[in-house]
Amino acid sequence: MNLRFILVVLFFVFLLSACGSFLATETPDAAVGPTPACPDLSDAPACAGADEPFQIKGSFTYSNSIITTYYDQQAVALVDMYAFITRDKEWEIPVASQTLGFLDLDVEAMKGEYVLQLPARPTGTQADVDNNGQENAGVQVFAVSYWPNLISGPYSEGDDRSRGWPSYLASVKTDTENQDEVIGGQLLVWSPDTEQNFPSDFGADGLLFTADDPVAAISAGYTIIDLDVSPFRFFKESEPELTLYEPEDVEIKDFAELGYIEAFEKMFAFVKLNYAFNGIEGKEPDWDALYADLKPRAEEAEKSKDAGGFYEVLRDFTFAFKDGHVGMSGGDYANQDFSERIAGGFGFAVRELDDGSTTVIFVTEGGPAQAAGMKVGAVVTEFGGQPIADAIGAAQPFVISSSDFADRYQQQRYFLRTAPGTETSVVFQNPGEAVKTVTLAATPERDSFSRTSVYYNVDLDNMLPVEFDILQAGNAEIGYVEINSNYDDLGLIIELFERALKTFEAREVTGIIIDMRYNGGGAQLGLAGFLTKNEIPMGQLEYYSETTGKFEPEGLPGKVIANENQYRFDKMVLLVGQTCASACELESYSFSQVPDMITVGMYPTAGVEAEVARGQFELPEGFSLQVPTGRMTLPDGSIFLEGVGVQPTFRVPLTFETVTSEEDVVLQYGIRAILEPLGA
Repeated sequence: MNLRFILVVLFFVFLLSACGSFLATETPDAAVGPTPACPDLSDAPACAGADEPFQIKGSFTYSNSIITTYYDQQAVALVDMYAFITRDKEWEIPVASQTLGFLDLDVEAMKGEYVLQLPARPTGTQADVDNNGQENAGVQVFAVSYWPNLISGPYSEGDDRSRGWPSYLASVKTDTENQDEVIGGQLLVWSPDTEQNFPSDFGADGLLFTADDPVAAISAGYTIIDLDVSPFRFFKESEPELTLYEPEDVEIKDFAELGYIEAFEKMFAFVKLNYAFNGIEGKEPDWDALYADLKPRAEEAEKSKDAGGFYEVLRDFTFAFKDGHVGMSGGDYANQDFSERIAGGFGFAVRELDDGSTTVIFVTEGGPAQAAGMKVGAVVTEFGGQPIADAIGAAQPFVISSSDFADRYQQQRYFLRTAPGTETSVVFQNPGEAVKTVTLAATPERDSFSRTSVYYNVDLDNMLPVEFDILQAGNAEIGYVEINSNYDDLGLIIELFERALKTFEAREVTGIIIDMRYNGGGAQLGLAGFLTKNEIPMGQLEYYSETTGKFEPEGLPGKVIANENQYRFDKMVLLVGQTCASACELESYSFSQVPDMITVGMYPTAGVEAEVARGQFELPEGFSLQVPTGRMTLPDGSIFLEGVGVQPTFRVPLTFETVTSEEDVVLQYGIRAILEPLGA
């Protein structure tokens, strides 16, 4: 279904790509007699007289708590590096080669310590890496890596299989801008005898396991290879300590202890260079104009020690993007700013309908609009002396959106918010009455604002990651499952979703409805693999490379592959909406590609799709900021999902009846799609 390490959208990377030719053999069956820890080899770099390794210990620190959010069962493993030797990103790591170790995580300190006992004779894949043109028994090459369990048993297999080689919290260091080539760290190598050679340094091409590598003899048994010195250091210790490394590019950029100006300068420079949608029309800010506006303000904030002023600099930086992944945490300053922004209202809320009208869907009891005679169903034509469409379009929402439809929805809310006491003229017409022009004064009311929240009537506080039920529709039973989060214990989400499918199958339901509407994202799980044997192509992740000066692919194109357990239903419906964002959209897209799936929604998904792990910033005054640096593309080079979202195939119309209903209209249309022919 998916790799063992999952990103948000793609955070823990198992890298996968093919080139080179090395001979792989099974571990020799012939008995190997006892060998001294360091045999008498004059050209062997391993230290003489050292103890044979039997256990590895080590530690690491990490800067992003996402690993303890996503994974409940923590471990480390001795990981076969044959995929890297052959540069085969699709190579599946064999169960037989996996040796697990105990991991103790200190969540508060964000540290880990591990112990891994080595097998007397490992069962990894033998690889001949000495470049002498002769067939040799070869060696087994391993790295130690963070190795959490996703689902089922403790090993990476079946639907929890892993491919490629580790690059996150591993004993090797990798180059994220160059196909995750190994560039440092430590390897553990096992040789069946004293007749094998191993690279003693990087060759002229700067790569490992290529034809120009110099080689040297290696001892029988285990040898630790330190890649951080030249030539490599070969050594044996009975209990070596190997650090696991968090790649620098996924570390949180911690500028919290810097001054305002220095922190702003470093953040701005990084984002200007690495922003995911640089070069994409309508997405890339005017960097020069933005810098010219914000830098003097940051300088003034630092000079006057004005934390509120620095907050406003960062806020306006985020407002320069049309990207729902761009945002900041501004603490009390943001809370106060938001409260002031929405403090006053005129006592009514509107929605733009399919017939082109802007219709009042709510009037606050005792509010200014009601006092002026406005009723639900009134059509508003002017506001503040402007045509209503222009007045809405001039609003600056406090919410940043990636798509035109999501931005327009928020503008319909925010154009009616202002400071209490503000007066404005409104032209409207109640049903069956004459046109009226009134002057309304804003009052401190929020009911009208809450009525158009995208979460109106949704109980977020008691929402579990996955919930399912059997809905009764006449004589029909319909399986209904809500996937409310992909940012939780990932194994639990998968197990609960499959439990729902098993329940629905046992009840022989008429059809199933998968509700993704209120899922804010996390990690794509490929759950559609339970519903089809077809491979579902996804986007290609790309990052900007300072080496080439352009966006380069990271790994192979994404795909969802079939799960071992398969479930079939006569009718299937997917519910989508604009609060489904990021990894939820990847999950929804893959569901939408299942044969015969009907996608139902009043709106598409949010159209917020990018990778954010490398764009996390800690800034002065406790502020934090996020900007995406990875984008998903299609084979033709176009952007995948961002700004567009997953489109409904059966759209719920925007009518007065649907937008004023207190019922779950989208779910009702989903049930209708199960029971009736599409379009009936």
